[in-house]
Amino acid sequence: MPFSKLQLAAPILKAVNLCGYAAPTPIQEQAIPKALAGQDLIATAQTGTGKTAAFMLPALQRLTVPSACIKRSKGPRVLVLTPTRELANQVTDAVRIYGKFMRVRSGAILGGMPYFEQQRLLSQPVDIIVATPGRLMDHMERGRIDFSRLELLVLDEADRMLDMGFSEAVDTIAAATPASRQTMMFTATMDNAMAKLAQRLLRNPERVEIAGKKTTLEAIEQRLHAADDMQHKNRLLKHLIGDAGMTRAIIFSGTKKNADQLATELHAQGHSAAALHGDMSQFARNKTIMNMRRGRIRLLVATDVAARGLDVTGITHVINYDLPKNAEDYVHRIGRTGRAGATGIAISFASGKEVDALRSIERYIGQSIPQSVIPGLEPARPLRRSGGSSMPASGKRWQGSSAGKRPAQNAFGRNAYGSRPDRKPNTENKFSRDDQRSFKQDGGRAGDFRKTRPARQSRWA
Repeated sequence: MPFSKLQLAAPILKAVNLCGYAAPTPIQEQAIPKALAGQDLIATAQTGTGKTAAFMLPALQRLTVPSACIKRSKGPRVLVLTPTRELANQVTDAVRIYGKFMRVRSGAILGGMPYFEQQRLLSQPVDIIVATPGRLMDHMERGRIDFSRLELLVLDEADRMLDMGFSEAVDTIAAATPASRQTMMFTATMDNAMAKLAQRLLRNPERVEIAGKKTTLEAIEQRLHAADDMQHKNRLLKHLIGDAGMTRAIIFSGTKKNADQLATELHAQGHSAAALHGDMSQFARNKTIMNMRRGRIRLLVATDVAARGLDVTGITHVINYDLPKNAEDYVHRIGRTGRAGATGIAISFASGKEVDALRSIERYIGQSIPQSVIPGLEPARPLRRSGGSSMPASGKRWQGSSAGKRPAQNAFGRNAYGSRPDRKPNTENKFSRDDQRSFKQDGGRAGDFRKTRPARQSRWA
């Protein structure tokens, strides 16, 4: 089906054609007609499936008709809520691209940016506002925004917003908008919490579900390298980035400190590298992303702040220096490559301490990640589960006659791999430190998160 069959206005179709889109993606083909019909919508789709256009094109189509609100208001007709600033910037860019041939006034309300610019935006009539919940709540409490003429509310990455503790803020914001509004919710997962949110905010919603995870994985070659420790990871990384075929790559680190350290070392080795994480100002983050898009940065060392919302074309490789705590984040990380019909390569390092995370990822994606070995950089010991069986190089699932046996313990109660079999790992806090910092900067309460102790880091070797 071509875009012309979706009954979009001529200026929107002209912008879409200028982008070079041949036909709608499955999420666009199913969601856009329902959205244009004015129906509430729940769309389940993974990153890289074209969901931004799936809600932004109908939003722009709505703006081709004058507002029916009798009350004179400067408030927006469309509000898009996103969990992170990077995703908010991506959606704002989409407004500019798809609304290029329309007279649309839009802007972003997000943490890490000066209040003055946002106050100036809200002091004039605006059509579309893209916002993070915390900063938007701040402006609402100060009486700077009026939702009386709001017609459409979009919750983008709604599951992530709940994970970051924005559930109460989303409810408060929705309650301040007209009951007659249309609401669209886009999410990667649909669990009980999401179902309850949908029940509170949506009216008889239509459902659209796209198997985006499978599509994403099919376009990406996945590899796994067993690593003994951080020094071994560094040697593996040094070998891999020497590949001339790695023209542009994102290296995911578990902590901000390690991201800075890796970026500094890579730069000292002569690579065009930079870090991206939550401790950086919004200006510095935007500049880094722009330099990546312009080809001035080949290796971007990032924390999970970049897993969602970072849209840079031409990413050939994603390297998981540290595995993510949440299996879902693995799909979002590797989804930075293999986009727009291209193929990509995702390489993950896994140490003995990350076996549980690896197993969780493999269960989530429904397949084992094939294990590779670089001659001369073989691990001293195979990856082992807590029971003692190893992960074969063929990538088969965990199995073996030794399963269930407890490794011998030393005088301190630790086994040969340094773990305490009698202690369960602390998995209560599933939020990354970047999520916590981003939440607080966007106006959230720090007390909504449990305090965690940062992982001990070794020096680069």
